[in-house]
Amino acid sequence: MRVVISALEERLDAPTAKGLAQAVSRAIRDAALRPGDQLPPIRRVAEELMMSPTTVSAAWQLLARSGTIRSDGRRGTTVAPTARGGERYTRALRHESPVHLDLSTGIPDGALLPPFVPVLSGLAEPATPSSYLDDPVLDELRAVLAEDWPYAAEELLVVDGAMDALDLVTRTLLRPGDLVLVENPGFPPLLDLLEDRGVDVVGVPLDETGLDLVRVEELLPRRPAAVVLQPRGQNPTGVSMSPTRARRLAAVLRGHDCIVVEDDSSGPISTSGAISLGAWIPDQVLHIRSFSKSHGPDLRIAAISGPAALLGPVRHARAIGQGWTSRLLQRVLAGLLRDDECARRTAAARAEYARRRELVVERLATHGIDVPGSDGLNIWVPVRDEAAAVLRLASQGIAVTPGSPFSVEHPAGPAGHVRVTTGLIRENHAEVADLIAEAAAAGAWTAQHR
Repeated sequence: MRVVISALEERLDAPTAKGLAQAVSRAIRDAALRPGDQLPPIRRVAEELMMSPTTVSAAWQLLARSGTIRSDGRRGTTVAPTARGGERYTRALRHESPVHLDLSTGIPDGALLPPFVPVLSGLAEPATPSSYLDDPVLDELRAVLAEDWPYAAEELLVVDGAMDALDLVTRTLLRPGDLVLVENPGFPPLLDLLEDRGVDVVGVPLDETGLDLVRVEELLPRRPAAVVLQPRGQNPTGVSMSPTRARRLAAVLRGHDCIVVEDDSSGPISTSGAISLGAWIPDQVLHIRSFSKSHGPDLRIAAISGPAALLGPVRHARAIGQGWTSRLLQRVLAGLLRDDECARRTAAARAEYARRRELVVERLATHGIDVPGSDGLNIWVPVRDEAAAVLRLASQGIAVTPGSPFSVEHPAGPAGHVRVTTGLIRENHAEVADLIAEAAAAGAWTAQHR
């Protein structure tokens, strides 16, 4: 036990719950503590490190919440096995049986993506860079992005997709124990990522115009380190933040030591205009725009903007890792964004996704089922029994995503939601909507026959 105490003492920067949690994390990272190692009792740690038992207990709670340690019966508190990660995301995409209509993925319809060949054939000398020291962002891509960016950003960085951006931001700007506010329901891979970082995640409900301002204000005394939101076409609800809500949220957060991370994953296929809190509080905002849904998932390109103070550490982390996003791919994206035919195809895809969504939503309304939002590839359908709804649709060859992986908290009872990717319903919208409505009511029948 003394060896463990010494390892923590050497790494303890501050006698606080967060400081102790970070010391344990560092000891694990340095292999001074290994999976299965037992931690001393709380009172022993408190006495040896001259901290209060309450502070140590709070640190243990932070570590347990992040999955770093666990209570192991008679063995006491031990270092947890290495996390596999991706639990929410894996659950969200799990299928128990083959399906003929997969509406669980949240991906774009490949038939609506613009073709690459005309742009690729028009590239003159698509040569590789001559130096590792070349600017990681091509001037031509930076210029075309600036034309449609929602505010005048200080700096811009190109990365390998939105999740790469979120990984870099959370890795460089957040620490274990930090409080992070997220939308509830939220995006499972983001929730997995934040939990892996060991931060304290708190969900904020959404209404038709964005985050609940009252709840955000209630949480400000707890000094959140970050707010992570999707400004338009929110996944899974389809809610887009209104300009009024954005302005009011910026006013609430102005002056607080809290960054705002905006994940504009819908990007150009969104029917809502580009919007960012950066128009009001640019020093606090990192704005991410992905082009996967509009121009192709395999491009693996997103852009992130922000002030030098926030984007600098992100840029440095990328420089010593991946380095840069392929400049050839950047040239392709710049070409796609400049191409008139591509712009027409993207506009047509945007209209078609909106049409598909509206057809299903309107049909569900005839069954008395109202869904939130008005944008994006997905709808968020309330159901009486989540498991029963997913199972019923699967038995009919349709896969949808259970709502529980999207929830920050886990409400008791069977009622919940399913996420349906309406963007992939090419035909028979009314018939599919009728089946979804029947599945939404499935729990009522099940409850009567148990």
